Amino acid sequence: MFKSTHAFSGFSVDNIQKAKAFYNQTLGLDVSEDNNLLWLHTDGDKKTLVYQKDNHEPATFTILNFPVDDINKAVDELVKRGVKFEHYKGNIETDEKGIHRGTRLGKGPNVAWFKDPAGNILSVVEE
Repeated sequence: MFKSTHAFSGFSVDNIQKAKAFYNQTLGLDVSEDNNLLWLHTDGDKKTLVYQKDNHEPATFTILNFPVDDINKAVDELVKRGVKFEHYKGNIETDEKGIHRGTRLGKGPNVAWFKDPAGNILSVVEE
């Protein structure tokens, strides 16, 4: 039924202008704005909707993953741009850079998590 549709995902933020600056200037994504809605444009004409919600509560899970070739390089570049990476203990323990070294531990890919200005969780994932 929906096999040939161009489905897209969306998430809320508490301040659309802060989100626009973060996703465009900090992360370097192409961002368009239409009627107080943001569209994040990624390779292959994929897009994600970002909308302001007055009673926004940050997601407690990863809402958007960015595949990268070299996670160390990506983390270093994002830190230079002011991004702070999350640090976790336990099952998904991260190192001093905030990277979960999953491939070395046999626990999935190498991943590093960070938050947008609204507190939503994003990640870079090494392919």
